[in-house]
Amino acid sequence: MVGRVTTRYPRWVLAAAGLLLVLFGVLAAGTMDSLALNRYEAMDSESVAAREVLGEQFGTGSPNVAILVSATQGTVDDAEVAEIGRGITESLAANPEVGDAWSYWSPNAPETLAAVDRGHALVLAWVPGDADHVRGTVLPDIDATVVEPIDSPAAEVVLGGGDEIFRVVAGQAREDFLRAELIILPLVALLLWAVYRRIAPALVTLGIGLFSVVGTLAILRIVTAFTEVSTFASNIALVLGIGLGVDYGLFVIYRFREELAAGRTVELAVRRTTAGAGRTVLFSGLTVAASLAVLFVFPFPFLSSFAYAGIAVVATAILGAVVVLPAALALLGRRVVRKGAPRGAGEEGFWHRTATRVMRRPVIAGGIGLVILLALGAPALGIQFGSPDDRIMSAEQPVRTMYDTIRADFATEDADAVQVVAGQADEAALPEYAAALSEIPGVLRVDSAAGSFAEGERVGEPGPDGAERFSDGTGTWLAVLPTGDRLADDPTGLVAEVRSVEAPFDVQVGGYPAELTDYRDGVVERLPLVLGLILVVTFVVLFLMTGSVIAPLKASVLNLLSLSVMFGVLVWGFQEGALSGVLGFTPTGSIEPSIVLLMFCIAYGLSMDYEVFLLARIKEDYDRTGDLDGSVPRGIARSAPLVTAAAALLAVSFAVYATSEITFLQQLGIGMALAVFVDATLIRGVLVPAFMRLAGGANWWAPGPLRRLHDRIGLREDIPDEPSDADGAAPEPRRPDAAPVG
Repeated sequence: MVGRVTTRYPRWVLAAAGLLLVLFGVLAAGTMDSLALNRYEAMDSESVAAREVLGEQFGTGSPNVAILVSATQGTVDDAEVAEIGRGITESLAANPEVGDAWSYWSPNAPETLAAVDRGHALVLAWVPGDADHVRGTVLPDIDATVVEPIDSPAAEVVLGGGDEIFRVVAGQAREDFLRAELIILPLVALLLWAVYRRIAPALVTLGIGLFSVVGTLAILRIVTAFTEVSTFASNIALVLGIGLGVDYGLFVIYRFREELAAGRTVELAVRRTTAGAGRTVLFSGLTVAASLAVLFVFPFPFLSSFAYAGIAVVATAILGAVVVLPAALALLGRRVVRKGAPRGAGEEGFWHRTATRVMRRPVIAGGIGLVILLALGAPALGIQFGSPDDRIMSAEQPVRTMYDTIRADFATEDADAVQVVAGQADEAALPEYAAALSEIPGVLRVDSAAGSFAEGERVGEPGPDGAERFSDGTGTWLAVLPTGDRLADDPTGLVAEVRSVEAPFDVQVGGYPAELTDYRDGVVERLPLVLGLILVVTFVVLFLMTGSVIAPLKASVLNLLSLSVMFGVLVWGFQEGALSGVLGFTPTGSIEPSIVLLMFCIAYGLSMDYEVFLLARIKEDYDRTGDLDGSVPRGIARSAPLVTAAAALLAVSFAVYATSEITFLQQLGIGMALAVFVDATLIRGVLVPAFMRLAGGANWWAPGPLRRLHDRIGLREDIPDEPSDADGAAPEPRRPDAAPVG
């Protein structure tokens, strides 16, 4: 039906698509400003509950604003520097947006708020509100009214804090998005011209990618009216929109060229392309969308954002490739045809010869390929999940330089205290409990209404503002301050030990380390569920396509092998820092788990994307000829130009993000480019033919009940019948050795 409409009314279809693109453009124009700046937090966790009690009952919280005051000469105890520090503290306290403020210059302030050599000191503040409000409104105001006006030769002042770190990161991500656009679009256009050797199909294919990007941004703008969507979703919209739009466009145009080469009219070629290739594109899109949709399992807006973006990309890319592109092809006709067969295609091409050789010795070839994949993926066994900090950005950023100074010169960071909150408490039991907490290895000090404790002994007054800061007469809270080394080496273990100390009253443990721990645990705990959902959903989609249970299982195993390479390089290159010299990042010895999860979902979906293209060609040849062995190299050879071109374009699109100044995006760019490359070469050229040769007739096997189920609900191509001679089309040429399918 779609093919008939696009061939009969191509100009009307393109006009409607143009109007839709204009509408998308209007909506997309406001998308970047409507995207949210999410925090790493698990909303139903103990740490968030502790934060809410701390704010509502005690009027304070974990400091999310920090200002570093550095003496240019002398120390922070010098009169002029101390005056600047007290002035900043008073200005913050007077700001109606600030809930609490204290500093090294506050009464009874702990010495840890200053560097060991007294060359630097901190002003801390707690600003309530969501991340958008704090980062978008309050921090720029503090920067403009408190920090920038200070112009003194005695001190330098830098704004920092957790929200400032990720405000800078989000701003850099936006810059990277714009820079990536400027690089990706002309580069993809050039590569498409090299593939097609015709400017018209290159521009049309790139147009489908742009249609998907703009459409995705427009859909995200609508979604933001109902829920939060992370600003990082725009980066996914760009690279996946271009990638999938171009992939699907390539597949449709390659199929159209084949139909024209078979002697069919332009109209019939478009109809057959839409019916046949459109089905494959639909299956491919379903696998990618299903892989990303499982991110909804996580109750974190940061991860849900990528699910919204991924599903929107798939929907718009399919619309562009299956509806808009066929209309354009109906008008372009034979102007998309390239003279001469592309290299590597046909039964004399590289991929056909490679697959044939592999199938002659499937055990040896497959074994070598398997050993290579396992060796490259072995480092993934040592993956360590950790929490992000300022080191995800460039060392040239002022806020990054500030925290490098704190790590080097301060005994600890007071803003990273673990907070133990009791809405109701018997304060008579408080000293013993505080003393017990202070005996935890790696705890420098515990501040409470009963005083400060270290190594089980009371060592001083409660801290800034005295006991009133830690008690409201009904309840109390304690600040457990870790050493810098313990916080750097084992923040999760520290939080667990604090929670394991028996309390004389009901407590909830919060603070920045606890929030990051709860977020990390929430992601890691759901990883097996996500893996299971992805495997089940993609199995169902491929079963509906092939009618086989072996083909989907084989695809899942091979995809997991290719992803192991991606994670192996991620651990080797980023966690262990082997790529730090080339890419200019600072390794921290761990990887943020939500980025790993995102990369898994995208890479698995894209791997299945190529698997669908490949299986479609092999199954089509097998159904036509009944040749179990010959259909594999022929199917691989027929898909080779498409998959090679698509993989190159997608890998280049991802690799552009290796130039980012944000480690997250560098990991995404390098990891995804590698996964695409491995899947399109070693997996497709070696392991797929080796496995299919060993499986033989079992490749397309399914038990009787499932076979009957597929006969009833399986999705099949609906290729239009050949026209009569009056229609002026040549009949389809058939292979002389074609055999009926048994």
